[in-house]
Amino acid sequence: MTPVVAESDVVITTAAVPGERAPVLISRAMVEGMRPGSVVVDLVAERGGNCELTRAGETFDHQGVSILGPLNVPSMLANNASQLFAKNIGTYLLHLAKEGSIRVDREDEITRETLVTYECEVVQPRVRQRLDLPPLGGGNGEMGQ
Repeated sequence: MTPVVAESDVVITTAAVPGERAPVLISRAMVEGMRPGSVVVDLVAERGGNCELTRAGETFDHQGVSILGPLNVPSMLANNASQLFAKNIGTYLLHLAKEGSIRVDREDEITRETLVTYECEVVQPRVRQRLDLPPLGGGNGEMGQ
């Protein structure tokens, strides 16, 4: 990504892993390779940021490159965030409710990755780990069938 970042006037990062620190995708060296006047907007600053130089809640200049680390961006766009959330929930429910009834297809990637409990058992591996529960399905972290 280094040559792409160097040629970019604006880089907006949004990569987040639920429950984890945001992965660093933009290094100091990559920022230093950008032209003066360029901008990095790190939308996951409150989770540690995707840019190595991000300072949560701050905007600052690093060798001519502006780095923005805004906090709680959805609250700045509450109406838009609510609309997007509603659309995502509606689309998800339509995905689950095929042929007029809700069907839990544990082989479906979307369903499998979002399913937290099934038949009174916590089945989501990351949630099980957070609750200090042993992995399901022979210890490989996969859900049992």
